Amino acid sequence: MPDLTESVTTTKQKPVPFFLYLALLFLLICINALGAKFAVFSFELAPGVSSVYIIVAVMIVFGLWFGLYGAIAAYFGCFIGAGMLSGIPPDVNIYWSLADFWEVLIPLAAFRAFGCDPGLKNWRDAGVLLVFGIILNNVAGATWGAVGLALGGEIPWSEVVQVCYGWLSVNLIVCIVLLPLMLFFITPYLRDHELYVRRYWH
Repeated sequence: MPDLTESVTTTKQKPVPFFLYLALLFLLICINALGAKFAVFSFELAPGVSSVYIIVAVMIVFGLWFGLYGAIAAYFGCFIGAGMLSGIPPDVNIYWSLADFWEVLIPLAAFRAFGCDPGLKNWRDAGVLLVFGIILNNVAGATWGAVGLALGGEIPWSEVVQVCYGWLSVNLIVCIVLLPLMLFFITPYLRDHELYVRRYWH
């Protein structure tokens, strides 16, 4: 027999006020910007690029937990922390910061399209994370970022492969080590929070 109490509770649950999502977005941007700035300031590999970019794993899990709010926060966190505060010109920064946006949006779209659980409940979820949340997204981000720096005149074209390789190798290691742990152990505690996003916006 169905649990009527659970059904009534779910039905009567009030929608979350939009200003709370805006507050969440502001908080995520601040965390991402501070993490990006610290990483680039402490371990600069190239303009705006860090050899220890741990914040990338945080950005990705924010996207899987908070949908497009997490992806937007990744863009502005990169724009402010890795770009603006590192001296990258605004006209370059506008498109260059899309690198972190792609790194978050690709796994978010894959998890939503394939109906995967961010808590990594089975091997299928882990496989989608590996392909779309560790490999493809970081290849896209590193390529976009390195080429974007060259297009903006921040690095010579002869250094694109070197910067792309450094960016990609660092992100792969960070994501392989941190993402499964963060998603598996923290997701169950966030799943029932009112701000947890199951689709893209709510």
